[in-house]
Amino acid sequence: MPETKRTAGGVLGGLLGVVGLSTVAGVLVAATVTPAIALSGAAASSAITLFDNLPSALEIDELMLPTTFYWKNPDTGEDEVMTQFYDQNRDPVGFNDVATVMYDAILSSEDKNFYSHGGVDLVGTARAIVSGGSQGGGSSISQQYVKNILIQKCEAEVGTGDTADMTQEEKDAAKQACFTDATVASGVEGYQRKLQEMRYAIALEQKYSKDEILLGYLNIANFGGQNYGIGAAAHYYFGVDAANLTLGQAAALAGMVQTPNLYRLDRPDGSWTDKDGNPINSAADGYALTKGRQIYVLDRMLADGKITQEEYDAAVAEPIVPAITPADTGCGVVPGKAAYFCQYVRGIIENDEAFGATPEERTKLLKQGGLNVYLTIDRRLQAAAEQAMVDNVPTSIEGYTNADTGRLGAATVSIETKTGRILEITQNTNFSETIKDDPNYSSLVYAGNQKYGNSNGFEGGSTFKVFTLLEWLQEGHSVNEVLNGRAQIFKSFRNSCTGDISNNTLIQNFAKNPGYVGTPMRFTSDSLNTGFLAMASKIDLCGIQNTVEKMGVRLGDGSVVPVEVPFQILGSNNIPPIDVAAAYATIANNGVYCTPKAIDRITDANGNEVALPEASCTQALEPNIAATAAYALQAVMTNGSGRASNPYDGTPVLGKTGTHEAKQTWLVGSSTNVTTAVWVGNSEGYANVDRWPWNHLYTRHSIARPILAAANSLYGGDGFPAPDPNLTKTVLYDLPNVVGQSIEAATKTLEDAGFEVIVGEAVDSTAGAGIVAQQDPGAGKVAGGTAVTIRPSNGQGVSVPAVSGSVDQARSALQGAGLNVAGGTCSNPAATATVTGTNPGAGTVVARGSTVNLNVTCTAPPAPTPAPTP
Repeated sequence: MPETKRTAGGVLGGLLGVVGLSTVAGVLVAATVTPAIALSGAAASSAITLFDNLPSALEIDELMLPTTFYWKNPDTGEDEVMTQFYDQNRDPVGFNDVATVMYDAILSSEDKNFYSHGGVDLVGTARAIVSGGSQGGGSSISQQYVKNILIQKCEAEVGTGDTADMTQEEKDAAKQACFTDATVASGVEGYQRKLQEMRYAIALEQKYSKDEILLGYLNIANFGGQNYGIGAAAHYYFGVDAANLTLGQAAALAGMVQTPNLYRLDRPDGSWTDKDGNPINSAADGYALTKGRQIYVLDRMLADGKITQEEYDAAVAEPIVPAITPADTGCGVVPGKAAYFCQYVRGIIENDEAFGATPEERTKLLKQGGLNVYLTIDRRLQAAAEQAMVDNVPTSIEGYTNADTGRLGAATVSIETKTGRILEITQNTNFSETIKDDPNYSSLVYAGNQKYGNSNGFEGGSTFKVFTLLEWLQEGHSVNEVLNGRAQIFKSFRNSCTGDISNNTLIQNFAKNPGYVGTPMRFTSDSLNTGFLAMASKIDLCGIQNTVEKMGVRLGDGSVVPVEVPFQILGSNNIPPIDVAAAYATIANNGVYCTPKAIDRITDANGNEVALPEASCTQALEPNIAATAAYALQAVMTNGSGRASNPYDGTPVLGKTGTHEAKQTWLVGSSTNVTTAVWVGNSEGYANVDRWPWNHLYTRHSIARPILAAANSLYGGDGFPAPDPNLTKTVLYDLPNVVGQSIEAATKTLEDAGFEVIVGEAVDSTAGAGIVAQQDPGAGKVAGGTAVTIRPSNGQGVSVPAVSGSVDQARSALQGAGLNVAGGTCSNPAATATVTGTNPGAGTVVARGSTVNLNVTCTAPPAPTPAPTP
């Protein structure tokens, strides 16, 4: 075990290094560069000045450390590693976390006098300078530590600043140059580098203890490929912790540090080739080069008395058997569909300005910053969502993915309503960043946007209608107002943002449903296009757009969702499923919008909290508006278009379905605690999905139902608040009287008042032809949206005159008006008939030539007086 305190000899060696090294270095340099004047005072003085003028302070940067994503084990509640991202695979260890045999191996092979010298092996350094490095580097552990620090500083800058636009090949070459410049530079540069290395090493020895330097070296050294530090190397090559390394394993690793990629053990087909191109140092030859280097280390350990002959013989006889255990890295190693959750979080760190001003800074932080990122994912709900996806949606449709039919896609996302925490993200494809031409694979996160997931979103379809409903309520309208939702051209729309617009386009319902007169409550339940157009024609399109904005919904590219023309209220814009879920969560959360977030917290390598992207929960809707919207949306899930997704498990749920030209289909469902958005459709936007041999329209329900059930089981849910009575009342409108107006004038009057007009057949009337003679219903209070039938006069009507008294006079009056007369007689011929009225009655308008019946009373003559009785 290396000593934990600096010895007196070590301190003395350091002092000797500080006091005398300039002279020795000067002589070495002079002897190498200008042998003729090696012993002259001028040369020595010049060299001493050169050495003394070199920088002496070397700042040890934080090690390049992997960023680790954590997710909770649902059974234990403990955080577990999901994956890592790194340029250098490193697992820093403490001094007592390394096997003693590893310290012995590295010291015997690299610097047996480490604990007794002052930081520089002068004899070895002189030999290295004179030989140009052909007899070894001659560097102490301290000097090698310096080299590695300088290499890391250099590599950390690759891909930033002027090198930001380098290709990966160029970056690899630049990193190789960092190693070359720090280790094998020759000539004057080499001498300068060696002197600077010595200067830094002495400075390190004055600032740090021997144990700190030794451990620092073991934690920074490269062991081949991307494996840095003894912790990562022990795990990668042999599957053990550094504390459990055997003698043979420790000697093999100690032997690697001089030429790491030559001696690496993860290339069974050979880590190198000979001059003829044949592989060497392979599994077939027992990793001969590494074995030879291991034996060299064992020789040094035996000579130093660190091991016995018996231990030496056993280790030499034992073959090197690697147990390669790659560190999990990237989202591709994350099991199942959770890889897409991982990719979404990666997108946040690489693209959100909270993690750096430039893409290069953010990528560097991800792969070198040693962050500990704790995710919001709930593995229980994630598992349920994945199972629902796998059970119901294939990764692609064989033979139906091409330029004509597009590509099958499906995604789900669930959000905790009261916090915005994203609980699951899944999709139908398998995750891969390298497979590009197979429709079964994708690295896009369909649930996300361009910034976080590289996805454009999808047409929201009827899920977008909720914003018209919300604006309807915010402008004081009731969900029980009656509107004319029949298919028609809605001619004008108000827009206070861009100006009112006129419309001449007939927008149909799904399957050309003719629509009906109804209420927003029913329109929402049935998702009737023309019903929502009727609503939008009475409110402000700008208000709808503002509501969309304050509820956090943006286009896939992050820009504002426009609501400037009628069809946009029906969901023609591409929006991300995460935004849709968050908007509906706002309704379920009493109008409080919470920014979706996939990260609970982040700490740096030292355990300090790292600031997250800005997120908050704000009151986006008044509670009464949210409660009334929830009231309407619950009906969708109980007896409307979303009922097939309702798990009917006792937890109240609200929701909305959506389709867009049959190519995109949606279901959003929510309890008071968790909101889930499900999208199924064509990820490439083509409309020809009706050619797919698969019922994608219903599949949204078969995916959503088990996810909603799982969310309800895990998180529960309460009853939604009662709706606002003022926003659910029945509303009556004043119907004007248009009788006597022309058909055109009457139509305008009624339409301006918000009523549909039906012109019926002409009727008999004394009014002029074309003048409205009748309207049904008549003027008064009626429900909005009532269809009013108006009937024009044919100009041929006759008003039945009022007659009474004499039958002859009455008949004469009626006939004189152009009417036929019937009736007016008594059954008793002797009776006298008196006219009491007509049928039709007086004033009734009838067609000329119509027959009018006389109503009469009959008075019998008095009976004769009987003769007196004789």
